Amino acid sequence: MKSIMTILQAGGDLNQIQLASWDWLVVAIFFAAMIWICWSVARKKKETSGDYFLSGRSATWIAIGASIFASNIGSEHLIGLAGSGATSGMAQAHWEMHGWMILILGWVFVPFYSRSMVFTMPEFLERRYNRTSRGILTWLSLASYVLTKVSVTVMAGGLALNTLLGINFWVASLALVIITAIYTVIGGMESVLKTSVLQTPILLIGSIVILFIGLKELGGWNVMMDVCTSQPVNEYGDNLTTLMRSGNDAAFPWYGALFCSMIIGFWYWCTDQFIVQRVLSGKNQKEARRGTIFGAYLKLLPVFLFLIPGMIAFALAKTPDSAIGQQLAQMLGLQADGTLANPDIAFPSLVNTLLPIGFKGVVICGILAALMSSLASLYNSSAMLYTMDIYKPNHPDTKEDKLVLIGRIATVVVVVFGVLWIFVIQALGKSLYDYIQNIQSLLAPAIATVFLLGITWKKTTPKAAMWTLIAGIAIGFTRLLTMILNPEAHLNPEAQNAFTYIFSGLNGYVFGVWMFLFCAVLCFVLSLFTRKPTQEQIEGLCFGTATPEQKAETRASWNKWDVFHSLVVLGVIVAFYIYFW
Repeated sequence: MKSIMTILQAGGDLNQIQLASWDWLVVAIFFAAMIWICWSVARKKKETSGDYFLSGRSATWIAIGASIFASNIGSEHLIGLAGSGATSGMAQAHWEMHGWMILILGWVFVPFYSRSMVFTMPEFLERRYNRTSRGILTWLSLASYVLTKVSVTVMAGGLALNTLLGINFWVASLALVIITAIYTVIGGMESVLKTSVLQTPILLIGSIVILFIGLKELGGWNVMMDVCTSQPVNEYGDNLTTLMRSGNDAAFPWYGALFCSMIIGFWYWCTDQFIVQRVLSGKNQKEARRGTIFGAYLKLLPVFLFLIPGMIAFALAKTPDSAIGQQLAQMLGLQADGTLANPDIAFPSLVNTLLPIGFKGVVICGILAALMSSLASLYNSSAMLYTMDIYKPNHPDTKEDKLVLIGRIATVVVVVFGVLWIFVIQALGKSLYDYIQNIQSLLAPAIATVFLLGITWKKTTPKAAMWTLIAGIAIGFTRLLTMILNPEAHLNPEAQNAFTYIFSGLNGYVFGVWMFLFCAVLCFVLSLFTRKPTQEQIEGLCFGTATPEQKAETRASWNKWDVFHSLVVLGVIVAFYIYFW
């Protein structure tokens, strides 16, 4: 794969489009609607940090579900997931289809989070374990935002706008950062929720248009499947449509991809402040749970809206009798072996080549919506983490207005570090979606362990959780450092010793699975030999400790339709796995 800078140079020249007046009108209407929403939110005075960070805990299920989806779907999907579809095919679909973990958030974790009345996930760990665990998770979460969410979102957003409109990469990136910061800083969580309700349908409409026009140009679903099936991805008989690859596959061994994506999914959907903050803003358990069910429905779509369009772009590039296919072959850099040199510009290239006047404006609005919604959620979560989990515990008498100011300053620092990290991503040379999943495989195991054991086993001790988090940081940092210093180590297995094999040569997803198992065993063993948690640390915060009143409140918050819709989501996922197995 070419470097991002090489792609940028090609993108601005090859792919720039000219928007018609109708397209600019659509874009203008989108921004007018955004301005109106932000102005209406800004008129409401935010009296407390709870109003600012959690919208006064008054969100309904529609706003929660839309915000979960809009926060998750960012430029890493428009650029990274589509690019992975063009170069890796269905192998990356595991991470999207494990969106069923949102249901676990709603059905399992919402009651515990609701009872604790916490603002943040680190605060929950303090209630369940101790203050040290809270501090570790806070810094680890902020680091994850720098390594993944900020850097990838800004980088992919700049790439998309450079490819589509020829805007300088850094100008486009910084413009997105500043514009999104303005409306997020003004309105807080309420701005994030209400703009998500606007942004989500626009994003869906734009992506659906690409999907259907792309399939029509190609000749239908069966043609895409035939072309992608004929493209081998390894010597074990797998192709671009293979979901469960051979266990010997170098990039996506089935057990590594399947189980590591589950671990990442559990961490991301059930314990990451970036997502859970939307649920914490719900007015009650019923609204929060239904918001997660709605979000799970929406999460079924990205494979079809982003990954499959990437496969469509690949199939069109391999179709020489199509004029659009010839254009795409040049843009994406079709190689003699059938692979693509520039897969990360698959989605914007489809926008340029397929869409008629008017629709380009809709899709560009969808892209802007994805970029802005992810960044807005990130800003709000970063501000809340630093303010509520680092600054306020050390300055308990700080006034509410100063807490909001501190959070805004913290967000700026996180964003600056995230932008600087872009240079490291370029050096690693991975596709954006592959990069983000590899980094998350280092962050997720320890965090997933302490949350999972924390609510399922009341004997999990504070010391065990604390040392599990510390061990996870040490292991993950060692792996990350070796990836940066020697990113090509896996290509030369003969020169590896035991250390370099484990921390550099071993497949990243397999590494994530083993790391999770290690953290789980470590936490379990340490819990047997350290001081047991007090009754206050477990009451209402793990299974078997809820009071009759708490159980009654949770039971009253759902009915048969909530169960039915959850089963529908699970049924669709099972059918997907059967079809692409």
